Amino acid sequence: MKILVYGAGNMGCLYAALLAESGQDVSILARGRRLAEIRERGIHLENAVTGKRISSPVNAVERLEPEDDYDLILVALPRHHVSEALPTLAESRPASNVMFFGNNASGPREMIDALGRDRVLLGFPGAAAIAQDQVLRYLITSALEQPTTIGEIDGIRSPRIEAIADALEAAGFSVAICSNMDAWLKTHVAKISPTANALYMAGVDARRLARTPDALVLMIRAIREAYRVLSANGIPITPSNHKVFQWIPEPLLLVMMRKMVASETIGIKIGHALGARAEMKTIADELRALAAATSVPTPAMDRLYKSVDPSEESMPDGCAELPLDWSGVWWLGAAIAAVAVLIAGLWS
Repeated sequence: MKILVYGAGNMGCLYAALLAESGQDVSILARGRRLAEIRERGIHLENAVTGKRISSPVNAVERLEPEDDYDLILVALPRHHVSEALPTLAESRPASNVMFFGNNASGPREMIDALGRDRVLLGFPGAAAIAQDQVLRYLITSALEQPTTIGEIDGIRSPRIEAIADALEAAGFSVAICSNMDAWLKTHVAKISPTANALYMAGVDARRLARTPDALVLMIRAIREAYRVLSANGIPITPSNHKVFQWIPEPLLLVMMRKMVASETIGIKIGHALGARAEMKTIADELRALAAATSVPTPAMDRLYKSVDPSEESMPDGCAELPLDWSGVWWLGAAIAAVAVLIAGLWS
């Protein structure tokens, strides 16, 4: 498969390098210093789990010409830069498969209007990467956590989407084909936007966030508000197992979120947010636009939104003034007890 990765940020470089290493014919569109670096040094990767390093000499190009023919263009640009690329992508008529590979809570209408419905595909990476000393340290997330997720606009399992999935799997990525990528992307933003904003509220410090209960509580409440916003707009929570977030009691979620943001790999998983305030503001604005179309109250979302502004003062380290919502804890305990009784009965 002849592939152009359109965008040479951390994620674009990671996918370009691993796809090239798997035998695909890959080019990456880069500009300025990044273009020169890739042409001179290639792309250097280090697996954050195994420590394995590779250096991939990916072909780097400066522009997409109208006559350039690729089997797939993988658009790995920050959300606020996608519009700028649409005229160039529209002119490249030989490229019939263009996958927009990143955050999007406003839907694919702009891409469809520019390129035509048949050319547009949607996707999201199942990986994380941060640059350290000219090396990309990366993680590939599991199929249970978040696979690379791709799909057609109309949700069909087409031959081309299966071919793309095969290429990504051959490169080492876990892959899922989704029947409703628009809902999947909006659900992802409903989760990642409050998470990033809580990180900003905690001074862009994951360890500080882990020990600041109020920031975590606001994050939990904002995600729940965002899910209610999606439901009020008729957008299904996708994948459906994310609905569990809506009924797990808040104290238990607080414990889970504290453990998550204190994990050893969190620096890589949320590293993108550290230098991506412009993109995080864009997707937060898209989420707020969805909220404005409903009557759902969003006090936690609104409070966290202020932290996108780097001049906003951080929440005091360790702040724990918000009372927790303990509703639902009693029935969770009853459910656990019922399961225990059932298991005991099975072994009697």
